[in-house]
Amino acid sequence: MFDWIPISSYTAIYYNIMMILMLITLFRSYQFDFFEDSTIRFSRGIGIFLLLFVISYIGTRPISAVFQDMGVYAAAFKRIQRGDELVVQKDYIFNFFMIFSSKIMSPRWFFFLCALIYIIPCYLFSKKYGGSYWYYVFFIFVGSYMFWPFGTNGIRNGLGTSLFILALYFYERKFLMYAIMALSFGMHNSLIIPIAAFIVSAIYKNPKVYLFIWLAAIPLSLIGGGFWESFFGGLGFGDDTRAEDYLTKENTIKDAFAYTGFRWDFLFYSSFAAFAGWYFIFKKNITDKFYIHLWGVFMIANAFWILIIRANFSNRFAYLSWFLMAPVIAYPLLRYKLFPNQYRVVGVVIAIYYLFTYFMFLRG
Repeated sequence: MFDWIPISSYTAIYYNIMMILMLITLFRSYQFDFFEDSTIRFSRGIGIFLLLFVISYIGTRPISAVFQDMGVYAAAFKRIQRGDELVVQKDYIFNFFMIFSSKIMSPRWFFFLCALIYIIPCYLFSKKYGGSYWYYVFFIFVGSYMFWPFGTNGIRNGLGTSLFILALYFYERKFLMYAIMALSFGMHNSLIIPIAAFIVSAIYKNPKVYLFIWLAAIPLSLIGGGFWESFFGGLGFGDDTRAEDYLTKENTIKDAFAYTGFRWDFLFYSSFAAFAGWYFIFKKNITDKFYIHLWGVFMIANAFWILIIRANFSNRFAYLSWFLMAPVIAYPLLRYKLFPNQYRVVGVVIAIYYLFTYFMFLRG
């Protein structure tokens, strides 16, 4: 569908269109009231446009090694279609999903289906918990720093985290929720981290504990240095070879995580959600059980990442908490009346949040 766009400009166009939508949203937040009908109509209209754009743009992108892992999956998909056997050892759900898909569809349709699985749960979550203002939640989802890379490159990670979001959509139906979480683990074994965080924060419901865990992880990481990477690399998390490679081996892919060290810039990014939860829970006295639980999952999973922040592939672990930043930041703003000029606050929050994403894109 978008094959006419030069592959070298494909990613840039996505970020620039998102920038235009952010500016429209920010400008409108200063011109209208949050609770009038025109704002609801705006949210519905621009939200549908954004949903269709993201699905079509990610789902019909050219199959190219420019998107790194996409080229690897495309080659494996074609080998399966030729009759080569795929040895399934880990990530059973994803591998069987690819084997099944190879029998009934082309690689282009396979990647489109992956895009649907990646994006639709974000829409469903936004629609359920954002109500008439779902666009603002959805924008933060698709405008998040690592949303594009994990929709086009780290595809298995992205599918796993989106299934976790789908599980949260069924929060009141516990059996179904945990069944979908199990699917997310089968899609990518690293989802054991947010699943474990979900269980821990369900048992320990005190948000002060989550804050303490997150704050304690910072000095522990600074003092421990590379100890944590070696320690957790040895544990494996269900896939010893992959975990050790991600945590201890050299990263040969040039991206924002290509250099190591204590990443203060990414800690700053994580602090957006940490601060949001602290502010809404402790300052605005929000007692919403779902939100407190959600914040707990983010804080525990992000604390784990802080401990191994120097790892060459720590983006694979950072995303295991970052994919929850959108609901952590947006949920209270769209569920509760908290500020006199709430629409302006929403507009400014979206602008600041996306500007970090855009700056990191420009920095390359």
